[in-house]
Amino acid sequence: MKKRSFFSALVTFAAVGVLLAGCGNSSSKSSSGSSSSAGSTTKITAVGSTALQPLVEQAAANYQNENSGANISVQGGGSGTGLSQVSSGAVTIGDSDVFAEQQAGINASKLVDHKVAVVGMTPVVNKSAGVTNLTMAQLKKVFTGKVTNWNQVGGKNEKITIINRAQGSGTRATFEGAVLKGAKAVKSQEQDSNGTVQKIVSTTPGAVSYLAFSYVNNKVQALSVNGVKPTYANVETNKWKIWSYEHMYTKGKPNKSAAAFLKYMDSSKVQSSLVKKLGYLSIHAMKVTKDATGAVTKG
Repeated sequence: MKKRSFFSALVTFAAVGVLLAGCGNSSSKSSSGSSSSAGSTTKITAVGSTALQPLVEQAAANYQNENSGANISVQGGGSGTGLSQVSSGAVTIGDSDVFAEQQAGINASKLVDHKVAVVGMTPVVNKSAGVTNLTMAQLKKVFTGKVTNWNQVGGKNEKITIINRAQGSGTRATFEGAVLKGAKAVKSQEQDSNGTVQKIVSTTPGAVSYLAFSYVNNKVQALSVNGVKPTYANVETNKWKIWSYEHMYTKGKPNKSAAAFLKYMDSSKVQSSLVKKLGYLSIHAMKVTKDATGAVTKG
């Protein structure tokens, strides 16, 4: 009787063991399947330039529509923020209007540059100012505080109110590099984004600032400089001097998901259509090149 009980217990134990092993395998497969499902979701975060933001936002929306597993978050904050965030590894992509080499505190050697478009930038004034063209010398005097009334440069008798971009803004760095040439800008109100600047200039008599072409509308007056109009036809040849590349930086070689999105940014769907539609210039349309020192060469 005791032998039978022992044998019965042994069989029961073995059966339980097989059952547990089966559950373990089932659990393992379930876990593996769950992991695979999660892995199919692409998570990309792009942060930085507000001048580039509209293009990346729309491209990301289109890309997600075509790729159900993609999850792309796009935020502004300025070029300085984008470069510092991607350098620290906090985000996948840092969007910037300036070369990483031009940003203080950034180790450009650890970043990979992916140029995706060109953006033109133009000085803009409130329509009450009464000016449509300035020489580069006059523009410099306005932003350094040496000209304080529009009647000094052929406009109306109206005090000039300067709206600047915040330190760390790629738009500001590009504008000051082309216009001020190392001179110090007069202390003034500062704003964080192109959108905010556009609204303030359009509603403040005598206001002047600068915007990416994509933010210029009929509520503000874009200025010609030295008789040259702010158009992409003039940017292509560097006849219009105030422009920059739009960069999407990654920390080292991009991972598979980021590489796929960056490849999409360079595709004809974006470069031949969306870029132009949103007020940028295709990276492939330029007849000149510019390096991190600002030197421009043909080709």
